[in-house]
Amino acid sequence: MIVQLTGTLLSVSPSLVVLDVNGVGYELGVSANTAASLPQAGEAGVTVLTRMVVREDAMELYGFSSREERALFDRLRAISGIGAKLALSVLSTFTPQQLASVVASEDVTRMTQVAGLGKKKAGRMLVELSDVFAKDAELRNLVGLSGLSDTNVSGGLSAHTSLDDEVTEALLAMGFTSQEAALALEGRQEAGALSIEKAMSYALRRLGSGN
Repeated sequence: MIVQLTGTLLSVSPSLVVLDVNGVGYELGVSANTAASLPQAGEAGVTVLTRMVVREDAMELYGFSSREERALFDRLRAISGIGAKLALSVLSTFTPQQLASVVASEDVTRMTQVAGLGKKKAGRMLVELSDVFAKDAELRNLVGLSGLSDTNVSGGLSAHTSLDDEVTEALLAMGFTSQEAALALEGRQEAGALSIEKAMSYALRRLGSGN
């Protein structure tokens, strides 16, 4: 596996760079943040961290300016429905530290700034990334969250559970059944209903529409 290349930078664009290594030109897909951090074309001795992605119809190389960005690229690609292109789009929109902040604050609105990411998918991505940060101490260290414990980082996840409990209790008091409450709350995280008020409104809309 190719994990790093050092050579002369032949060209740089917001999404692609070409690196000449001993006469062989390597085209690397990059994020806009990595592209902006690289020197101008023609510079020699440029080192780029890499990750090779092998598909049935292609072998592609992606380049990164930091270990943090490469680690997040790997974690993003592990989420169902997120390929290399969307992962790079996320990393073009946020630095690793900014992404960690967005995940910690469960900011669906900021996450939808990523090109090609709708509100529903952004909500699901936040939930999955929250779980990733909670379980991966090495990743937390890389993005500067080393001072937080697993419990601190996963607080958002436990908050989802307690929020569901509170909304369910309120719906039961209104005369709905437990089954109706559970069905009404399905998909609320993906829809961005991450506060009591929004979750309650979401559930009541679903109950009113019969969905």
